[in-house]
Amino acid sequence: MGFELDRFDGDVDPDLKCALCHKVLEDPLTTPCGHVFCAGCVLPWVVQEGSCPARCRGRLSAKELNHVLPLKRLILKLDIKCAHAARGCGRVVKLQQLPEHLERCDFAPARCRHAGCGQVLLRRDVEAHMRDACDARPVGRCQEGCGLPLTHGEQRAGGHCCARALRAHNAALQARLGALHKALKKEALRAGKREKSLVAQLAAAQLELQMTALRYQKKFTEYSARLDSLSRCVAAPPCGKDNQDGSSSEGIFVSKIVDSGPAAKDGGLQIHDRIIEARCLVEEGGLTWWLFGRETDFSDSVGPHWVLIASVLSFCLYSVWRSQSMSGLFTIWLFSCGCAYVLCASVGASCENHWAVVC
Repeated sequence: MGFELDRFDGDVDPDLKCALCHKVLEDPLTTPCGHVFCAGCVLPWVVQEGSCPARCRGRLSAKELNHVLPLKRLILKLDIKCAHAARGCGRVVKLQQLPEHLERCDFAPARCRHAGCGQVLLRRDVEAHMRDACDARPVGRCQEGCGLPLTHGEQRAGGHCCARALRAHNAALQARLGALHKALKKEALRAGKREKSLVAQLAAAQLELQMTALRYQKKFTEYSARLDSLSRCVAAPPCGKDNQDGSSSEGIFVSKIVDSGPAAKDGGLQIHDRIIEARCLVEEGGLTWWLFGRETDFSDSVGPHWVLIASVLSFCLYSVWRSQSMSGLFTIWLFSCGCAYVLCASVGASCENHWAVVC
């Protein structure tokens, strides 16, 4: 709502008046169509009606209203009379200084602070009233037995009754005690709710902590198992030695076999076989013989055959070298091929195809 026109010192420009309350604008707001109203007047209208109070356009919301700061500053510079002019204050101040003046105006209404009085006076007269004129002002204590404070009115009229005063005092204490008890119950209820909430939060935190501990314990167990496995691998026997179960821990796994190669023949290598050793047996006339060992060691069954052949070949080669005969060399080469064929057949049969000879 706006300010009353008669409170201002002099005439007020009509453009500074609200079109709804017809008073001087207080906190002016403007609509998109250009009309200006008091904030306390236009906001309830827009919320309820949803349109401009001047009925000049369609729908209007409170978000479309804007403050008119230049107009507000102009209004705040107007001279206005004190709100307590009817009580005797004759001050005229700027509108922007009015709140500060009202806080310390001597003509503002004030209530007596003595219990049982409640008289409303001018602010400048309250202290004198409480000190000299108030009938509820204390003048001492009763000397007749109750010991309660006496007021000036009771002492002057001689109407103090100890029994009645004690009953009134007791009733006041009971009322105060009831209020304190009610406040205490309210605080206890609030504290109980707070305690339950804290206990629930603590239980949730403990559960989360336990779950976290279990997760870390599981990870620790997994890491310990991995470390133990790595330790066993590091402490394993050197390469080339067999494990306790008789299987070799080294070698090359066969992933592909050339169809036309020697390993593709019957009794040769198979996919997923593991080559654990390769030995160059004989190199003669540009031909090289290799013996590939698979996962099982068959050196005990193969060794004697190769020792015998190597001995015979060594003796023959030595004889041919001494005689420098080409026919002898050719004979020894044929003999070597035959021995290799016989050896492959015998070894393949005795070792269940676990060896392969590749030329």
